[in-house]
Amino acid sequence: MQSTRFSFLTIPLAVAVAAAVVMIPASQAQAPAAAKKGTVEKIKVHGKSLEGNLEGDSPDRDVFVYLPASYASEPGRRYPVVYFLHGYGIGAEQYWNIMTVPDAADKGAARDMILVHPDANTIYNGSMYSNSPTTGDWEAYVTEDLVSYIDSHYRTVADRNSRGLAGHSMGGYGTVRIGMKHPEVFSSLYAMSSCCLMNNPQPPGQGKQAAPKQAPDTAKAGDGKAKGKGKGGGFANVNSAQAAAWSPNPMNPPTYFDPVVKDGEFQPGIAAKCVANSPLAVVDQYVPNLKKYKAIALDVGLQDGLITGNRDLDQSLTRLGVTHTFETYEGDHTNRIKERFESKVLPFFSQNLAFPAPGAKKGK
Repeated sequence: MQSTRFSFLTIPLAVAVAAAVVMIPASQAQAPAAAKKGTVEKIKVHGKSLEGNLEGDSPDRDVFVYLPASYASEPGRRYPVVYFLHGYGIGAEQYWNIMTVPDAADKGAARDMILVHPDANTIYNGSMYSNSPTTGDWEAYVTEDLVSYIDSHYRTVADRNSRGLAGHSMGGYGTVRIGMKHPEVFSSLYAMSSCCLMNNPQPPGQGKQAAPKQAPDTAKAGDGKAKGKGKGGGFANVNSAQAAAWSPNPMNPPTYFDPVVKDGEFQPGIAAKCVANSPLAVVDQYVPNLKKYKAIALDVGLQDGLITGNRDLDQSLTRLGVTHTFETYEGDHTNRIKERFESKVLPFFSQNLAFPAPGAKKGK
């Protein structure tokens, strides 16, 4: 059973297509042609914004790019771009494969778009798409370095009205965080099962904020403590990843961040930095920006442990008069990613991004 709740203007998630049927003699009938396949490129995109990060992560990032079949056959055509941010614990390639991105795009339920998936895996298994001297400025990497590279190397429509931003879990958090600050870059947002919408660490013995399950089932829960820089997988480093992003300290080697609990003592000032990086704590400050978007969509599974934060964000946007849609569905945090990417995310951008008229020559 699916429950759907919409706030303010309801935005359809699929475009109706009219088909014309022409009757021809059976002798002239031919078998339907095989669906044309798009192409995939794995490239490196240098991040000037990531240079000199104290974690020592490479500023040269893997990026996966899907080009629709028409990209090769129509050399004068330009395309909108959807940027997708992956979740914590595994990288862009694993998400790309789990969602079977090329197959989903080739099926024809969505219009022809360029799809771009940057890899934000770091020494602590996730960048949080934030800005700190420890991790580098991931906000600027996405909005400046990456967008500029894609616009200069591919036939894009280099305009915010033809750019969308989406992501799952940590990537949903990145979509909300970056989206609140950069309406000049993107015009539509789709945040899937966002994590970290309210980060409010508590003193030991006064409540414990559990690390959410974010990545697909390949991730394994850990104790939240890094056993040494860069060691451990899954969720073993999640607390370190968040501290590196939200409470950096260049004067505190070798980790270059301040933990919420130090020598057994709770650090209220550091906890406050975590709260300050919570979209629910600051969304009121970005209402003018959010109202510039053509479309904003949020979704979360009814069995997802992150449902409360996502519902709270829906209620906050409703209270603040920000037009958006919010949808819940039967599913947990990871078991519907592939299906919803194909049936919800791609059609959403097909409807809400601006596509150039045939023969238009806009962009670089």
